[in-house]
Amino acid sequence: MNTHTSHPDIVKRLKRASGHLNKVIEMIENETGCLEVAQQLHAVTNALSKAKQIYTQDHIEHCIESASGTNSKKFSQQIRDLKEIAKYL
Repeated sequence: MNTHTSHPDIVKRLKRASGHLNKVIEMIENETGCLEVAQQLHAVTNALSKAKQIYTQDHIEHCIESASGTNSKKFSQQIRDLKEIAKYL
């Protein structure tokens, strides 16, 4: 089994997103102004997006690279390219 050192960071980000989401629910129930709610929703989506990006990159590094068993320069470049592309998912 591979050690995923980024998982504690991902969990922290997801907990932060959960806290923001709970705050959004509370704000809507309390009829807080639209701007404040929109700001909190933005924080939720940012936290989730960053967690997804880190998780995807972690998978590429620990699962795909490890499974390849190769250290060729071409393969390494392809992995770097895949990591860059994954940022936009």
